[in-house]
Amino acid sequence: MKIYLVGGAVRDRLLGLAPGDRDWVVVGATQAAMEAQGFKAVGRDFPVFLHPDTGEEYALARTERKSGRGYRGFVVDADPSVTLEDDLQRRDFTLNAIAQDADGTLVDPYGGARDIDARVLRHVSQAFIEDPLRVLRAARFMARFASLGFTIAPETMALMRELVASGELDALVPERVWQELKRALASTKPSAFLSTLRACGALAVVLPEVDALYGVPQRAEYHPEVDTGVHQEMVSDMAARLAPGDACIGFAALTHDLGKALTPADMLPKHIGHEHAGVKPVLALCERLKVPADYRELAVMACREHLNVHRLAELRDATVVELLTRCDAFRRPERIPWLATVCEADKRGRGDHAEADYPQGRELVRLHQAARQVSTRDVACDGMTGPQIGDAIRAARVAAVQQARRING
Repeated sequence: MKIYLVGGAVRDRLLGLAPGDRDWVVVGATQAAMEAQGFKAVGRDFPVFLHPDTGEEYALARTERKSGRGYRGFVVDADPSVTLEDDLQRRDFTLNAIAQDADGTLVDPYGGARDIDARVLRHVSQAFIEDPLRVLRAARFMARFASLGFTIAPETMALMRELVASGELDALVPERVWQELKRALASTKPSAFLSTLRACGALAVVLPEVDALYGVPQRAEYHPEVDTGVHQEMVSDMAARLAPGDACIGFAALTHDLGKALTPADMLPKHIGHEHAGVKPVLALCERLKVPADYRELAVMACREHLNVHRLAELRDATVVELLTRCDAFRRPERIPWLATVCEADKRGRGDHAEADYPQGRELVRLHQAARQVSTRDVACDGMTGPQIGDAIRAARVAAVQQARRING
């Protein structure tokens, strides 16, 4: 039995990044031998064990043979005769196919360290084309590493296009698509995820609502970038900058303008009513990918309200309170700073606006805080009914917003 550190921990060390979880591969062992040493078997599709002390994952060296459609259509062989090189060869990219033994020596049969130095994402073998999930993983790695100068090897992109053309992506289950999308949105450059998928034709398959934005024009005086798809990439990157690692804000930023793809051609480049038209495709996307409720709710809110927040100064006091109420902001106060951040990403994710100030976001938060100071005990009187109390609270909140604006003015 011999044990090697593999995968992301080795890759990130070579990239000079903070190490994440450590994964280990075990060569020359059986399940019985692992369990005899106290390891707990947890793998459902292949033999993975948890270390009895550290809880880290140890997997038996294995090979995989394609047996059906999709990313689960494989026959796994974890016989003790499987070598380390065999195990590394089944991996997706060369930068993930590097092992490190106990004394720190690298085992790198497929040139992963060289590709890391060259900042190239390259497939390990032709087996890459057997797993459709690898198209999404390539895009997600680009979202993480594009800022370091990484590109995708042309031959790898060719295989990605071949995978898309084969229809294999249709076999991906929604949960796995969502998992890769969520991780990409929490990365430093989500636009690279979108552009990579679009380059190989996969964006139209997994995120058709987003793909439909490309080529749709906007008014140049508001959007110097003109193309709505380009604007969306800029907004996603700005959201990652304003809220690093926050995939919920990233998802709302990604979907806030989906309604622009539905604008009739004779109305272009104007997009009157796109904020309301966009709710339906947002909900359809969330339903298809089984997006968690908190992500869906913020996305719908940002889609519906982002223009209102942009023109906050023009809204009547009562309209501000109505906006806050629609967002359930008095029961879920954390939503308003989130919404403000998404709207700021939208405003700054265009042309030369990247460093622009966005006072509307701060003002929305401030007015919300003022309205939140109103409590039932401040307005309720003896003999009031429920509807009367509700009306009194709304009136007091409007007055609080009015007073806050007067003080600020």
